[in-house]
Amino acid sequence: MLGAPACFIFLLCQLTGPAASGIPKKLVGAIGGSVIFPLNLSVNLVDSIIWVFNSTTLVTIQPKTADKKALIIVTQKRNKERVNFPHEGYSLKLSRLKKNDSGIYRVEIHSSTLQEPLTQEYELRVYEYLSKPKVVIGLQDNKNGTCVTNLTCSMEHGEQDVTYSWKSMDEATNESYSGSILPISWRWEKSDRTFICMATNPISSNSSNPIFAQNLCEGAAGGQAPYVILYILLSFILLCSLALVLIILIIQRERKKEFIEEKKELDTHQETLPFPSISEEMPEYDTISYFNNTIPEENPANTVYSTVHIPPKVTEPHSLPMSSDTPRSSTYKNVV
Repeated sequence: MLGAPACFIFLLCQLTGPAASGIPKKLVGAIGGSVIFPLNLSVNLVDSIIWVFNSTTLVTIQPKTADKKALIIVTQKRNKERVNFPHEGYSLKLSRLKKNDSGIYRVEIHSSTLQEPLTQEYELRVYEYLSKPKVVIGLQDNKNGTCVTNLTCSMEHGEQDVTYSWKSMDEATNESYSGSILPISWRWEKSDRTFICMATNPISSNSSNPIFAQNLCEGAAGGQAPYVILYILLSFILLCSLALVLIILIIQRERKKEFIEEKKELDTHQETLPFPSISEEMPEYDTISYFNNTIPEENPANTVYSTVHIPPKVTEPHSLPMSSDTPRSSTYKNVV
């Protein structure tokens, strides 16, 4: 009889806290990871231990005794590879977590010395690792060179239990804000600021790409920014025009230079060509006839024709060599 009160007191001491108040113990896990449901008991004082997920029995354990080993029965075949009890204890380890493993887990401790089993509840939430949060820019109001807008940070797939915060940084300050919405008021003449959204859940955190106020509030200068942009645009057009004129002048200069060189080459070529004299091209003919008191009847057969070629005038005897093609004086006579 002394063993029963001692057993009851021991079990009650092990299950104080959340079990006594009925508040489940909160546990978190990551998809694909594992989680341990802690249970500290002396196996000599327990008849059986039953682990329940929602309303379904997950595992039944009969603790070992002096003459037999512990018996572990996994009721669902798909969970046999996922269930484990490390260090030969009775704390449940659940591996390869999935999203639908989230829920209420309960352990029931049965003892022949107790009228009702003692219980402990656990609340497990399985989370995904967060991806980069996205930032949506609200409507802008640009007045007197001040940009006023809102930045809203959110997750693409709407993950649960995500908290948001913002970092606002410039050359001199580094400020933090909580919440998914960040109001912005920024003037053009101030130094550029950088905004970063931080998203956090119980197992991970991630940050957005940086957002620069100068790019976000392009029209914040009120009347200054349009003039600055116009000035830059006009300067660019002017530079392009000057460059185009310079290119055209260079092309015209090169063409003129090529034309002059071609003309010089043509003139030089014409000066070196030999031109025959007019005397070479126009042969002279001399007619010799018989003189008689009586002019006989003209008979072409009795007429003698002589052709005389006058050689061209040579100013420099040694400048032109004699050639076989040099024309010579020839006399042709017809004798009857």
